[in-house]
Amino acid sequence: MDSATSERPGRTPLVDSVETGLKIVIVGGFGVGKTTLVKSVSEIRPLNTEEVMTQAGIGLDETASPSKKSTTTVAFDFGRISLNDRMVLYLFGAPGQERFWFLWDRLFAGTLGAVVLVDTRRMSDSWYAIDRLENHGTPFVVAVNRFDNDPAAFSLAEIRQALSLAPHVPLVDCDARVRSSGKHVLLSLVKHLRELAMSREMTP
Repeated sequence: MDSATSERPGRTPLVDSVETGLKIVIVGGFGVGKTTLVKSVSEIRPLNTEEVMTQAGIGLDETASPSKKSTTTVAFDFGRISLNDRMVLYLFGAPGQERFWFLWDRLFAGTLGAVVLVDTRRMSDSWYAIDRLENHGTPFVVAVNRFDNDPAAFSLAEIRQALSLAPHVPLVDCDARVRSSGKHVLLSLVKHLRELAMSREMTP
C-alpha cells in the first residue's frame, strides 16, 4: 500500500529560512479519518490529543462509529508540511465529538482554508461542519474518505446533492490512510484558494 510509513521522507527540523506559515483545518464528524489524514501527510511526527473513550463518556461521546473507533480527539491534531524553504503548511485536525465543537471557532481563526472529510455511511455528520465553515466565510473543499467496507458506493454527484454543495465547492475522493491521496486533497484546496483569489482580483 502507498502508506504514510513507506513514503514519508526523513523528519528534518524546520529550516531557519521559513518566513510564512499557512494554516489549514481539517473538520468532519467523529471517526471520519481526520487524525489519520494529518498523520499520513505530515512530515513530522504529528501531535495528537487522542484519548481512550471510557464509560464516563457514555451519554456525552458518540460511540456508534462504523469503524469501531475506541479513541477520540479531545483538542486537536497538528502536523506540518514544508512547501519550500520559505513557506510551511500547518495542519490542524479538529475534534469530531459535539462537546468539543466550541474549539472550532478558535481553530478557524487565521485559517487559509479547510478540508471537510466525509464518511458516506454517515453523511449527515458533515452538515454541521459545512454550515460552520460557510457561516465563518472559510473556503473549503470536501473530501470523501472511501472506506474498504463502504457498502453504499455513492457517486460524487450523489454526494454533492446529498450535502447540498454549491457547484464551486471542490469535491474529491480520497483514502486518508494514503499519503499521496491526502496530498491530492490538500492540492485541491490550494488550487481552489488560488482560483478564489484570482476571481477577487478580477472583480472591479
